[in-house]
Amino acid sequence: MSKNTVCLILGGGQGTRLFPLTEFRSKPAVPLAGNFRLIDIPISNCLNSGMNRIYLLTQFNSVSLHRHIRQTFAFDRFGGGFVEILAAQQTMDGAQWYQGTADAVRQQLRYIQQPGIDYVVILSGDQLYRMDYRDMLSTHIKAGADATIAALPVTDEDARGFGVMRLDDSGRVHGFLEKPQTVKEMDTMRTTSEWIDARGIPSKGRTLLASMGIYIFKRDTLVELLTGSDYRDFGKEVFPMSIRARKVHVHLFDGYWEDIGTISAFFRANLDLASLNPPFELVNESSPIFTRARSLPPSRIQDASVKSSLISEGVTIRPGAIIENAIVGLRSQVGRNVTIKNSILMGSDNYDPDLHNPEPNPSRPGLGIGDGTIIENAIIDKNCRIGRNVRIKLRPDLESNCDVKGIYVRDGIIVVPKESILPDGWVL
Repeated sequence: MSKNTVCLILGGGQGTRLFPLTEFRSKPAVPLAGNFRLIDIPISNCLNSGMNRIYLLTQFNSVSLHRHIRQTFAFDRFGGGFVEILAAQQTMDGAQWYQGTADAVRQQLRYIQQPGIDYVVILSGDQLYRMDYRDMLSTHIKAGADATIAALPVTDEDARGFGVMRLDDSGRVHGFLEKPQTVKEMDTMRTTSEWIDARGIPSKGRTLLASMGIYIFKRDTLVELLTGSDYRDFGKEVFPMSIRARKVHVHLFDGYWEDIGTISAFFRANLDLASLNPPFELVNESSPIFTRARSLPPSRIQDASVKSSLISEGVTIRPGAIIENAIVGLRSQVGRNVTIKNSILMGSDNYDPDLHNPEPNPSRPGLGIGDGTIIENAIIDKNCRIGRNVRIKLRPDLESNCDVKGIYVRDGIIVVPKESILPDGWVL
């Protein structure tokens, strides 16, 4: 089945809700858990599912994403696999940017109309989960469906942030409601606990099925839906239209799944990975997460205290440092007596050429975190130069969403933008 299937990963969105992390990069290129990028998750799921023909649709700030794909995912010529980037471009047929997820696929239809393609898997580039798409494809084929959507059982409270579906007893979708807010609305979309339990997933009081934004289409069905309409969005337009005109089936999923679309969701998901019993396990021999292989030295920790944290490759943590519940990214340099709590350091793309200079430039701090600095509840983006005795900690008088001195606060989380320079003694 996997041989006649192609995967499309949607990575062209502007990522405004993840700003300023998306100021200089596309959303799928945002670093994750110190070593990875968000795009590594769906690509790894595809490869672990035996699906190695993958197109990535990109548009905004895509240079670093393209570089990562080029340096990471190379296949031998005999397997027929590829990860190919389809960027928005001028053609004889038009010169428009992608106008939405469905329009992005519509503009690239010729790539899925090639011979030997029967099924199309459509994925998001900003979700954290582990799934074998072969199970979903099997559901799709057995049901004789035109389209299949992955669904997650959720509580009434969680359903307010999702699109939910109404099914019949066979699992065919007959209704869709975006973000229901009242019990009356939810009651019209409920699935019985017995139906969910009978399919091997404990309902645990969850009687609403939320769309995960993961779809499988018959290739010809997808082509007809997109060429026969001007709909721009899969979730809001193409999928509801498919329910009315086609046979749409549901595939139940009950593993960890997180939509990392906002600063708060990104922050929480990353720090959860550093916990003693993370809800999503990075280590899985049968289903690994693939990323770029780097030639970096082992991390060096010198008489420091590190608790509930992930430390990436090539890191140096100097004496007296206290690191708790944190992600410390590639090549990070953490000075003496630094305190980092509930924070994410994304690290650096390169080592500072003055790293071992005994007399550093006082007007330009080195890459990393200077001696005596305190960082709490913050995201420090890549290639930042944080001086000595800097204090990055939210003051009680600051609002939970504000901009201060070139620093952003979103949902109470401080975000220091990429390549920022904070001199010695700087205080938020």
